[in-house]
Parts: sequence; C-alpha cells; structure tokens
Amino acid sequence: MYKNNYPHKRYRITLEFLKKYIDTNDEILDLGVANPFSKIMKENNYTVSNTHGEDLDIEFSSVHKSNATTVTAFEIFEHLVAPFNVLKEIKADKLIASIPLKLWFSSAYKNSNDKWDRHYHEFEDWQFDWLLEKSGWEIVSRKKWTNPAKKVGFRPILRLFFPRYYMVYAVRKPKEISWSEKRANNEETYSKEFDNL
Repeated sequence: MYKNNYPHKRYRITLEFLKKYIDTNDEILDLGVANPFSKIMKENNYTVSNTHGEDLDIEFSSVHKSNATTVTAFEIFEHLVAPFNVLKEIKADKLIASIPLKLWFSSAYKNSNDKWDRHYHEFEDWQFDWLLEKSGWEIVSRKKWTNPAKKVGFRPILRLFFPRYYMVYAVRKPKEISWSEKRANNEETYSKEFDNL
C-alpha cells in the first residue's frame, strides 16, 4: 500500500488521538478495507472490523450489520461522492474521522489507474464540520497538523506551514422528535404558553 512513503507521523498522531477518546473495550468499525492502520489498532488491543470494499456511497450493509460502538474513517470521506449518506446510516454513537485538507492551487487528486484512489472532495475544515453537523454529529474535539514532504517545489514548501490533515472526534446528536412523531405517540403537541391566556 505504501511503497516508499509510509505515513509514520500521520499514524502516530492518529493513534494518540484514538487512544485519547476511545477505550479499548469499544468495538470499532473501520470504514474501508483492512489496511496498515487497522493492523496498528488491533496491535494496540482494539477490536476492529472493516467494511469489505463496497461502494459506501450507495451500499450500507456493513454499516447496518455492525454493532460497533465507534466508527473510524481515516482518509475515506474525500473518496466518496456523497459522504453524507453513510454518515447518516452509522448506528454507532462515536466517530473518529480524518481527512486531507485542501491545499491552495491544487486540483483534486486522481489516480487514473485505480477508480477507488481518487478524491471527489478536497475539504476545507469548515466544510467537513458542516457535513458532520448536517448528518447528525456533534464535534467534541479537533486536531490539525502539517505533513512536510521531502520534495522540492511550491506545494512542499506550503506543506511546511499549512495543515495537511484534519481529524475530529464526534458523537451522535440526540435525535429530535418531530411533531408528527409526538402526535403518533400521543404526546403533547401544543405549546404550554397558551395555557396562561
């Protein structure tokens, strides 16, 4: 998977962030196929299962079948056309997710030889926050960090100063009960303000 560029720094920071918020007793569903970081989580006493390579824009069976209390998604959502859909379908109450951040003057990444290795989204942090909020998540903690490349050029220089990765710990917002659901449950559906008139 990583021939000459194993992400030591990213994996170290990700593991520290995971350990800060997720107990090893929590069962984890890691979105995406088994990967080197899945192995690292298991080596650190986490119980981890992965999705199976299905298109998470339209296929949610692994998410629906999982009884995991935590979902992790490390550099996954930028590959999806509609990450909102899978975020809404997650049953777990906790989410740790990371994305690569958009860099000035750079177009979306595309590997012409691999349909899964391309980015539909190049997020800014506020866009990712908004996506999580709209899909029913509340962000508890955030972390950004740089990832300097050992290359020469304009983009590698920018990577020295501007964050490359953004990670969040989020919890599922309590579901708000709609007026029609309250009425169906024979709950009060009028405002008590009118009682005093």
